[in-house]
Amino acid sequence: MAKERKQAGEMSFLDHLEELRWHLIRATFAVVIAATAAFLAKGFIFDVLLFGPTNPDFFTYDILCQLSTMVGVEGGFCFDEMPFTIQSRTMGGQFSAHVWTAITAGFIIAFPYVLYEFWRFISPAMYTKERNTARGFIFISSLLFFAGVLFGYYLITPLSINFLGKYQVSEKVLNEFDIGSYISLVRSSVIACGLIFELPIVIYFLTKIGLVTPQFLRKYRKFALVIVLIISAIITPPDILSQIIVAIPVLFLYEISILISRIVNRNEERKLRKQKR
Repeated sequence: MAKERKQAGEMSFLDHLEELRWHLIRATFAVVIAATAAFLAKGFIFDVLLFGPTNPDFFTYDILCQLSTMVGVEGGFCFDEMPFTIQSRTMGGQFSAHVWTAITAGFIIAFPYVLYEFWRFISPAMYTKERNTARGFIFISSLLFFAGVLFGYYLITPLSINFLGKYQVSEKVLNEFDIGSYISLVRSSVIACGLIFELPIVIYFLTKIGLVTPQFLRKYRKFALVIVLIISAIITPPDILSQIIVAIPVLFLYEISILISRIVNRNEERKLRKQKR
C-alpha cells in the first residue's frame, strides 16, 4: 500500500529545523500581539479579571453562599469583605506584574493559533485520512483548554483565595500579600487547569502511536485516581472539599479518554485487517 505521507527525503534535518523555527516565530508573534492588547487593556485585565475573585460579590462566592444557605451549612463563602490586602513591595513590582500578566493573557488568547502552527508542522507527516480525521483537533483542543481556564478561574482561584486569604496562624499576623504572589496563584490555577483539560487530546495521540491502550487505562484506573487526587491537592487549597471538586471533572476527563482510546484503537485494528486483505 502506497503511503500518502510526504517522503522524508524531501526535506533534510536542517530544513525541518528551519521549518520548525518559522512556526515558532509565527506562534510567538501571535502571543506578542495578544499580549500587547492585554497590556493596553490594563483596567479590564486587573480590576475586572485578576482582582474579581477578591470581591465578596464574585459569581462563585454568590453561588456557593446560596448553596451553603440552602443546605443549612454555615460555610465561609458568605462574607462582606476579604480579610487581606494586596500590595507591591518593590519599585518595579507593579510594572513587572503588568508585563507578565500581559504575556500570560497573550498566551491564553493566542492558544488556538499556537495550536494551528503546531498542527501545520506535524500534519505533513500524517496520512491524508489521518489529517481529515483529526481536522477538528484545533477546535476541540482549544475548547478543552478554554474550559479548563474557566474552571480554574471560576472555581480553583476563588477557593484558593478564600481559603488562603482567610487563613491565619495567629491574629497578630496580618495577611498582606505581595502582588506577585497573588498573580502567581491566579496564573498557576488557570494555566494548570487549562493544560489538565487537554488530557483527552494527549491520550488520543498516545493511543495513535501505540504507547497507550484502553486496556492499560482501565487496568491502572486506581493508580490514575491517586494521581488525580495528588494533582488536585497541589493546585487547590489543602481542604478535602476543594480537592473533591477538582478531582471530579478530571476523573470524568479520564473516563472520556478511555472511550477515545478505545475508539482510536478499534479504528487502528480495522486498518490492519484491511491491509491484511
